[in-house]
Amino acid sequence: MLKLKSLNYSTILVLRTLNLFCALNLNLELIKPVIKLANVILTAQPDFCEVMLIYKIITGTKMKATLYALKPDKPWDDRGTGDVSISYVDRLKGKCLLVRSESDDSLLLEIKIQPDTTYRKQEDTLIVWPGEDEFDLALSFQEKEKCDEIWEQISEVQKKNHSVEITQDTVEKSKSERLVVLPFELPSCEISNLEDINKLFEKHLAFLVMRINSNSSIIETSYLRKLINVFHMCEDLNDIEGLHHLYNIFKKIFMIKDNALLEAMLSDELIFGVVGCLEYDPSSSTQNHYREDLKQQAMFRENIPIKNAELLSKIHLTFRAQYILDVVLSRSSSWVKGLLSAFISNNKIHILLLIQEDAKFLTELFTMLTDMNTLDSNRRDLLLFLKEFCHYSQSIDCLTRETFYKTLTSFEVLAALEITLAMNDQKVKTASIDVLTYIVDFSPTVIREYILDQANNTVEDKTLLNIIVEQMICDNDSQLDGAVLLMDILRILLDPENMFSSVNESHKTDFLNLFYKHSVQILIAPLMESTTHDEPQREDSRSAQHLGLILELLSFCVNHHTDYIKNFILDNDLLRRVLVLMKSKHKFLVLCALRFMRKLIALKDEVFNRYIIEGNHFAPVVDAFVQNKGRYNMLDSAIIEMFEFINVKDIKILCSHVVETYGKSFDNICYVRTFNALKQERNVTENNSAQKSTINSNDVSRPRVVIRRIQSQFFKRFQYRPSNITKRAKFHGVLLNTGQKTYEIILEIGNGQITLTSINLRYRTIQLTKINNAIHTENRIYLYFGNNYKFELTFVLEKHQLQQAFTLLEPMIQGRSDQIHPTPPHSE
Repeated sequence: MLKLKSLNYSTILVLRTLNLFCALNLNLELIKPVIKLANVILTAQPDFCEVMLIYKIITGTKMKATLYALKPDKPWDDRGTGDVSISYVDRLKGKCLLVRSESDDSLLLEIKIQPDTTYRKQEDTLIVWPGEDEFDLALSFQEKEKCDEIWEQISEVQKKNHSVEITQDTVEKSKSERLVVLPFELPSCEISNLEDINKLFEKHLAFLVMRINSNSSIIETSYLRKLINVFHMCEDLNDIEGLHHLYNIFKKIFMIKDNALLEAMLSDELIFGVVGCLEYDPSSSTQNHYREDLKQQAMFRENIPIKNAELLSKIHLTFRAQYILDVVLSRSSSWVKGLLSAFISNNKIHILLLIQEDAKFLTELFTMLTDMNTLDSNRRDLLLFLKEFCHYSQSIDCLTRETFYKTLTSFEVLAALEITLAMNDQKVKTASIDVLTYIVDFSPTVIREYILDQANNTVEDKTLLNIIVEQMICDNDSQLDGAVLLMDILRILLDPENMFSSVNESHKTDFLNLFYKHSVQILIAPLMESTTHDEPQREDSRSAQHLGLILELLSFCVNHHTDYIKNFILDNDLLRRVLVLMKSKHKFLVLCALRFMRKLIALKDEVFNRYIIEGNHFAPVVDAFVQNKGRYNMLDSAIIEMFEFINVKDIKILCSHVVETYGKSFDNICYVRTFNALKQERNVTENNSAQKSTINSNDVSRPRVVIRRIQSQFFKRFQYRPSNITKRAKFHGVLLNTGQKTYEIILEIGNGQITLTSINLRYRTIQLTKINNAIHTENRIYLYFGNNYKFELTFVLEKHQLQQAFTLLEPMIQGRSDQIHPTPPHSE
């Protein structure tokens, strides 16, 4: 390795040696030591561009380019092709741009890079700059990478940023306009000249591609017509060679950055001739049939006459350009695809703007879509027309798209989709889902606001939200593509993260209330129907896929709106119904049911934990695990992962329940440590509880019952079990002590006394007979016990339970207050 202190001298030596070897064109085998040394230098100092350049030339990576010169008002002159390099020239006392001919190694160009010379990089492969004696010079590279390397070196010499495409701030307009002058004179259009025309396009393609700052077309339309006439003559004569030349000529014309030229080729007059030329691909053994396909596809039906000639013309041009891009030139270079894509995108923007401005056309369109007397075939065509323009909007900027969708919304596009979504025509339904997807992807708030407005003015089951849910669960397609898309739409609409409170403070609450009050029952109807017994009732593939989508959406709801889904699950005993699907023959559905339960456990919610224990909801999971018999599959892994989660997250109440109830089922499971860890955790918990009980029993001075004031939240009742409607009532619930532990409380009222029991801490029953005060609000009772027990207890109850509890409590209250407090005062 070279030492750093001698690197500069060594670099100069290697540079001069490489220059010499390059000039002598020596065999690589003879100069391997020098190349190895150059490698070392480039590793240590990669900024030595001279070494890099000569090293690449020697090792075969050459910077080939064609040199052109231009005098004012004259065509470009081809000065030859050669290898490009940038090197320091002692005679000119600076770094120079050198071009050495590939044919005889003569020097085609040697020019010093001046700091104030304006260099331009154009179309990725061209570098243009003003030369001496009123000449403009240009280098046309064969590869973009080589052009980029030389451009970076020029920028470095001029101390400019190589990421811009011009090295100076200004450039003379006249010089840039010279670039549109053709570097050749086109021969006359005759069969005998087709080869020459093709060669001219081949040789000067780089300058045809570099089309800038001109309103006139490079190639006149009349010349294109003549080429098409020659094509018909070649086809009549079956001149295959001439047809191949025409294919290459028109393929190169498509590479020219000239919108006027593209519009001419896509016009009614020339389109089929141009596409006909492109049927004769020299690389294909058979002729394509683009003209026939285009004629069959280009049947443009106007259910609503388009009177705007400009709009009609843009529609036809865009369709034809899209066909050529997707079919005819699908295997062409990225440059051609980029030009066509840009042309199509500009046309789409123009089309959308023209449609938005035509209020009469839009009014007629949506009137026909919503009119019940419109024929289904006409409605289908109108909807496909609308879908096409919504698809156009995906390729335009956000501001234009927003204006477009606002215009559609103002013309009641959602009212039209309500009708078309419910139609039996599969094409209409698919198109309706696509349009709805475009709108919801751009602005779900618009759809939510429309649905909320409907809730006050429409019958419940006819709202757009319910129509979406019904179409999802009733999709008859074998692949359920529509159902999957509708499920995604519902997920976006129900996602709280895109419910911006800045628009409307109650937007989120109102929409979720509407969904859980009027729509979720429709959603779970197939699930409830299939799980009325201990085994699934419908096991066909389509029903199973529907149930899988429903469970996926319910799992999403568990993750994103816990409070709403909690009440719904408890009221409908939904988990028990879902776990019936653990016996399904469809393994993916079994995993969906298991994933739903796993989402509930992941919440680590005490209410859900108690619900799972009292409902014995681990039983179907353990049965499925035992029946799987240790087979290494997704079901086995998913069940083990769920129990592992319970252990790792230290959910003691579930851990104890699993070990006590199902411990024997896991005795023989040795290939994972999960179940042994559960048992160990349970033993540790029991030992700690036993030690605490011993300490408490030995403490003689400790009172039998100590109740401290607990500031807590009591969530919705876990279970309500009336013993005697008239005389006694028992209320179960969970009381959260925010500072310490969670208590399960039973409040039993009757026989002139209140019984308060805390189960899981093994407290004795506390009989409380004196109540200082009881206050009830819309759905809560607040109890204040006096004398020895200064205690506040809050219960959240249903309306009928609230009235019953307060009626039973009333005779036992020493001092009453009917005052309703939003937040009750705490006793001191």
